[in-house]
Amino acid sequence: MQEKSKKITQAPLPFMGQKRRFLKQVKAVLDNCPDDATYVDLFGGSGLLSHTIKQHYPKANVVYNDYDNYRLRLENVGATNKLISDIRTILVGCPKDKKIVEPQKSLIISRVLQEEQTTGYVDYITLSSNIMFSMKYVLSCEQLAKETLYNCVRMSEYNTDNYLDGVVIESLDYKELFSKYQDSTNVVFLVDPPYLSTDVGTYKNYWKLKDYLDVLDVLDGTNYIYFTSNKSNIIELCEWMATKPALYNPFAGSTTSTVNNQVNFVSSYTDIMLHKVNYEFK
Repeated sequence: MQEKSKKITQAPLPFMGQKRRFLKQVKAVLDNCPDDATYVDLFGGSGLLSHTIKQHYPKANVVYNDYDNYRLRLENVGATNKLISDIRTILVGCPKDKKIVEPQKSLIISRVLQEEQTTGYVDYITLSSNIMFSMKYVLSCEQLAKETLYNCVRMSEYNTDNYLDGVVIESLDYKELFSKYQDSTNVVFLVDPPYLSTDVGTYKNYWKLKDYLDVLDVLDGTNYIYFTSNKSNIIELCEWMATKPALYNPFAGSTTSTVNNQVNFVSSYTDIMLHKVNYEFK
């Protein structure tokens, strides 16, 4: 009997900002969209939205914009698993979720440096999630050596098999990718830019206010699923724009879903998803 493929509900490798808590809402929107439409994930991130749509609608043309080169991390998962396995061995006998002290810290730094010098590549984001507290990342061995490390090492290997099967992969500026599909029929744009007023340290480029506002251009007259946060105040800004002559609110008539995210005991923020889809399509 053929074994069923494992249902993936989060990105196979850590990624800040993946939309795993919105998958139910996204699928509810998809249920009212054509199963053979084109879905363009302009800010592909971890690819979780693209993967989910392709699994939900196998006949759909799903375009994943891997601008941050998540594929490189997927391609190197074997080396990443080996590195973390070696760190797991270094930490044998060390208490879980506690501070990593000497000599273990120096041994880990040496092992990471060896990996970088030997292979030329270390997935520091995945590594960080194993030896640093949640939501904290470094991007170099030099940065890692300055941090306090904790034994949060994952006990099983990462599995990325077949994750992006059937998905069309691009690596373009979102404006360029949008221009390729904006005049297409039966197209839905997934719009999940880095959030305003939140940490974007692991993204390739630094985003300014103008960049966030430019994204709104892709929402005018299109079918979209758009994500933001209450920290950005972007919805309030658009509502303000709608009160001014010659300005419009691109969210007028859209449907809103929210998910609360608890960062720690005293801090939380709300993720927001808005969608507006003409179910008849052009």
